[in-house]
Amino acid sequence: MDERERRLALFLDLENLALGFEKGRNRARFRIDKVLERLVEKGKILVKEAYADWSRFSEYKAELHESAFELIDIPKRSRTGKNSADIRLCVDAMDLCFSKDHIDTFVILSGDSDFSPLASKLKENGKYVIGLGTQGSTSQMLVDNCDEFIFYEELDEVATRPPRLNARIAKDKRPAFQLLIESILALMRENKDVIYSSMVKQTMKRKQPAFNESRFGYRTFSALLEDASKFNLVVLGEDARSGTYVVRGFGKNSN
Repeated sequence: MDERERRLALFLDLENLALGFEKGRNRARFRIDKVLERLVEKGKILVKEAYADWSRFSEYKAELHESAFELIDIPKRSRTGKNSADIRLCVDAMDLCFSKDHIDTFVILSGDSDFSPLASKLKENGKYVIGLGTQGSTSQMLVDNCDEFIFYEELDEVATRPPRLNARIAKDKRPAFQLLIESILALMRENKDVIYSSMVKQTMKRKQPAFNESRFGYRTFSALLEDASKFNLVVLGEDARSGTYVVRGFGKNSN
């Protein structure tokens, strides 16, 4: 995929993920906020749909509603004789694939091998497919059929050690620098060869849509980057063609 912003559609098989957590060793509860924090790094999320029998998984409804998911209610499997959630999810995903050309990335939040044909068909139609599931309950067949697969347990892992904000940085500027560091980490996770300043700002605004450098006393985003460089938070370079800043990496910040 090129450097343009991805447009994502998310399809959540809640039953599969929730039951996977219940059977796991740590008995942790599935948190959609952790998932969205990672996926927003990949592009703009345009569609969010979650499928479940909500009479069984009512404890997740408030969290998903607050995250702007459309909740698709599926009756108990005993009433239908089949897993209607899987069928409905596949039908809706393929309908979106054919009707919305601007959506180029589909995310299947499940570890169920039944979604392997869906992943293959989406790829056949030129879509990029990301899967996300738990390590203990994800089918290897689904992993192999996705372009990219993320394990929930690895969401908190980072590719490199980021610098800490030291005491010399004013408190009113720290939120901007913290968001800057998190956004650069996100781009590093995406294995971007060159991290342009425009990519960094775009990622920061996806993470926090209200972000504006002027709120932190900077006339331009370049000025914010220059200040971050002075505090040894980042190492800056210059793109030979455009003359704009590129981020070479993190600085060796002393705490």
